Amino acid sequence: MSVRPAPPAPPAPEPSSLSLTGEAALGRPIALLSAAAFVSVATMRVADPLLPQVADEFQVSAGEASIVTTAFALAYGLCQLVYGALGDRFGKYRLVTLMTLASALTTACAAFAGSLALLGLARLISGATAAAIVPLSMAFVGDHVPYQGRQAVLARFLTGTILGLVGGQVLGGTLGELVGWRAVFLLLGALFLLVGALLALEVRSSRVPAPLLTSSIRPAAILRGYRLLLGRAWARVILVTVFVEGFLFYGAFAFIGAFLHAHFDIGYAIVGVVLSAFGIGGLLYALTVRRLVDRIGERGLALGGSLVLAVGFIIVAQGPLASMAPAMILLGLGMYMLHATLQTHATQMAPEARGLAVSTFANALFMGQAAGVWLSGLAVDRIGFPPVFVACGLALTLLGAWFAMLLGRRAPSS
Repeated sequence: MSVRPAPPAPPAPEPSSLSLTGEAALGRPIALLSAAAFVSVATMRVADPLLPQVADEFQVSAGEASIVTTAFALAYGLCQLVYGALGDRFGKYRLVTLMTLASALTTACAAFAGSLALLGLARLISGATAAAIVPLSMAFVGDHVPYQGRQAVLARFLTGTILGLVGGQVLGGTLGELVGWRAVFLLLGALFLLVGALLALEVRSSRVPAPLLTSSIRPAAILRGYRLLLGRAWARVILVTVFVEGFLFYGAFAFIGAFLHAHFDIGYAIVGVVLSAFGIGGLLYALTVRRLVDRIGERGLALGGSLVLAVGFIIVAQGPLASMAPAMILLGLGMYMLHATLQTHATQMAPEARGLAVSTFANALFMGQAAGVWLSGLAVDRIGFPPVFVACGLALTLLGAWFAMLLGRRAPSS
């Protein structure tokens, strides 16, 4: 994209509810949102170590079995088109609570699928209900935490998503090998039910600020919101960048579990443990984010994160088994350095319709993921895993360099 982004608009005034509640008072509500995010992301990523097991049961290739990932991501992305406006209209915390409870049922349904087609359908439906949780939780943080401290608060919230990555990989690998992949979905359904019940109690308490109802759900009003958002050059940059990021990163990452199982002939439990090291990299980011922002700024996070991603994917493609866990740590660190920078900007794309803006961001990410996993599935069946890993890693470096350049043109580096 050659269009030079416009200078940043002055930050929008923060909601008045902040002065009443304060950031500290939001600790418990945000912690519960983080717990819901944990289960949502675990449900999303649990398919990675389960791919070879699903492929074996239904006698299909890894590329064909990837429908369990693609279907979830496709529904997750498409449903953002409605959840953002619904969250702005009826309250983000309320909608997260409702969809967490709904996800208990939709996730458990996958355990009863008798064919790959039915499993894909179940994953499609569970992706549709889980789609509301992380984006609207981020928008809730954006509504009630000033921009200056938002990246650190988002990093604490994202601890839930990072642990969800770890939990999903370990559950998918370890529990999948011990009792089968169906039990994994039943357990995740039970976790959704537990967290949903806690959210339902919390939303009635005085700790959750009154919802900032800033938009209408009438089609004309929603279209106006999208026109406002897409009419901003910087918002378009963020959305294009996160689409390509999702396409490249998840297009490669979704097949690492199948690659480890096939190339090193290791069991599903070990695959899950190795993949869970990705979460260690994410936690490393969460623990060091304040120092990273102070030292290298957002441009450094974007460029450095993309370089770390390239190194991680190259190690996966070429390294011995002993290097796989360290490579996962690099991938986790690099992904959060790049992606969390995008997320922070996404919360400020349209403060007057933050739910719609952040949900549109998530839509772009997961549509990119769905397309990337689908095309990578075709590629790995034809040319093998390593070329896909290397190509995606190098392309992510170019993406990070491009975004860092645009950040530099938009504002001085931190």
